[in-house]
Amino acid sequence: MTITVHELVYYPVKGCAGTRVDSARVTLTGLEHDRTFMVVDAADGAFRSQRTHPAMAAIGVRVLDAGAALDLSAEAVGALRLEVAPDGPRREVSMFGRDLGEAVDQGDEAARWFSDALGAACRLVRVVPGFDRDGWGETPGKVNFGDAHAVLVTSTASLAGLNARIAARGDAAPVPMDRFRANIVLTGDDEPHFEDRVARMTAGTAELAHSVKAIRCNVPLIDQRTGRRAGPEPVRTLATYRREPEFGNKLSFGAKNAVVREGVVRVGDPVSVHSPVGG
Repeated sequence: MTITVHELVYYPVKGCAGTRVDSARVTLTGLEHDRTFMVVDAADGAFRSQRTHPAMAAIGVRVLDAGAALDLSAEAVGALRLEVAPDGPRREVSMFGRDLGEAVDQGDEAARWFSDALGAACRLVRVVPGFDRDGWGETPGKVNFGDAHAVLVTSTASLAGLNARIAARGDAAPVPMDRFRANIVLTGDDEPHFEDRVARMTAGTAELAHSVKAIRCNVPLIDQRTGRRAGPEPVRTLATYRREPEFGNKLSFGAKNAVVREGVVRVGDPVSVHSPVGG
């Protein structure tokens, strides 16, 4: 059995569309450019999310010139090329009611564009130089504006197992992997959710360590292409077999990982599993 990297995706703006790549540099905070930017409430700096603004899913983002610019696109408001401010005026931001400190405001043009796209007053912010935020779990690691961890790992086996259960119900179409907004998708092991039980793995020249199972909210109900809710799947079926008692019976899919050695990962790279969780 050879486990390999099937897919790599980074999400430059938290909550917006991802970018699939054939290779990625992996830093201590995750895939390069992943969740470096965040949309926040213009009034109080609280992060905006697909949980309350599902249209974010359909906002396209391309990183240009090694991060010096962004190409933004949304059907309702068209396109915007934004020159990135790596530093400058700052504002206090928060996530889930927790203060994250200061972030670099990206200016009025970006604020107007996101406000129009989402129908709510917004600002776009970037991590400050030297941003230092801890994750949590078995291996906490570091994280940018991800919910709490550097890398989300899933597998084709986990998705196949879920879709088999959905098919058995006979009343819903299979769901694509993009509903789970993974960074690294693995293939080669037929056992669903094997990624939950990997304590350490090497992919390419990077090494990852298990933090915690990925607890899911309502985002998997959102069609990532249209930015509209398309439930009740996959949440309805996950609720039949993926409840986590230690997290208040919330649902899980995938595993959150910390980066313990930086490196480069490519699609097709073999993945070496070092030890199971708890081993």
